[in-house]
Parts: sequence; C-alpha cells; structure tokens
Amino acid sequence: MTTILVVDDEPNIREVVGLYLRREGHTVIEASDGEAALRLARQHPPDLVVLDLMLPKLSGLEVCRRLQSERRTPVIMLTAKSEENDRIIGLGVGADDYIVKPFSPRELVARVEAVLRRVSPQPDAPPPDERPIEVSGLAVNPRTRDVLVNGVAVILTAREFDLLYFLARNRERVFTRDQLMELVWGYTFAGDTSTVTVHMRRLREKIEPDPTAPRFLQTVWGVGYKFTAGER
Repeated sequence: MTTILVVDDEPNIREVVGLYLRREGHTVIEASDGEAALRLARQHPPDLVVLDLMLPKLSGLEVCRRLQSERRTPVIMLTAKSEENDRIIGLGVGADDYIVKPFSPRELVARVEAVLRRVSPQPDAPPPDERPIEVSGLAVNPRTRDVLVNGVAVILTAREFDLLYFLARNRERVFTRDQLMELVWGYTFAGDTSTVTVHMRRLREKIEPDPTAPRFLQTVWGVGYKFTAGER
C-alpha cells in the first residue's frame, strides 16, 4: 500500500483527489499549506506527493525543492494554465510531472499510477535496450544516463532523459503527443498533453545549439515530434 501526500489549500480539491486515490487502495494524507506539507512529509515519508504550486506560507516550488534535497520523492504538481514558467521551473527542481487545473480526477489518478510504476522496481521486466547513441556531437548513454553535447555534459531530469533516449532510439519516426504520453510517460488515459510540449522545450534549451531552430528534436507540424540526425 502506498502513501500519497495531497497538498492544496482548497478543501474540495483535497477531498475529491483523496476520494479517488483511496478508491485505488492508496493511503492519503493531506496538508493545506507548504509548511504543513514539509512537516508531514518528514513525519510520514510519502511514496508520492500531489502538490499545488500556489500555497500559503511556503510555495509549492519551494516545497518541491526542499523535498528533493532531503529525499528523492516523486511529485506531481497542480498548476493553473497561466503558470507555464513555474511548471518549467518545477520540472527543473525535481517534479516528475504536472497537471493543469481544472483537471479530471481520473486523469490525475492515471498519472499517479504511471509515476508509481515508473519509480517502482520491476524485477520481472525484460532488460531494456541499452545501446548508447552518438550522432552529430550528441552522445546519449542509457547505462549511465549521461548526455554529452560536443563532449560537454548536460544535466537532464529523469523524464527529459527518457524522452530524449526514446526519440533518439526511434530516429526519423514521428510520434504524436498522445503516443509519447503513452510510450514515455506510461499514460493510457487521454488527457492534457502539454507536459510533452514543456519537456520538449526544456530539452531543446539544453541540447540544441539554437533552440529556436532545432537540429535534433524536430516538430512535424500538425502531427508531433521526431529525432533527426542533426546534420546541416
């Protein structure tokens, strides 16, 4: 049984999210502000945190930053549509994903389950294809999870690495955002796919010589994304 900490200053959101998570067999603990969230997380270390960005006393971003500095904890952020910059910062300080308000409780539960599957050991799973990829100055090593651009190390979050390696392994193949949500994130529930766009933007800023004219991570307009050889 997993313990999930739900942090939001709106009681109705905590109630609905808690109800749906308990239905799936999770233990749910709740906090209404950032300070209480940190206190609870230290007293009862959760397996995952559902964390609102806009909180009294201590912001969700600061809560996430402190949680990750003390103990690696999966975090799904709850954000407003206008908070894209905060979402990008949140992913940078260790959040695993975000979902935009208003949201479907079923979608949130699906995302929680997907993150838990990803971070939980899978002893019976077949070994992954771990071939390193080197192309046009970009080197991606799945065994060490290192990425080098022209010999210089680039720091990626776990999900950024997963997305980059998946696309690089399937060079020139076009994937829709829905397909990437399913194949990289593990979400089979159709919902908001803007998280793919945000991760792609962050990846381009980290590995592309010019993020506004990407060499590797190409947008196929009206369809999705693909990885190319990067040669020009």
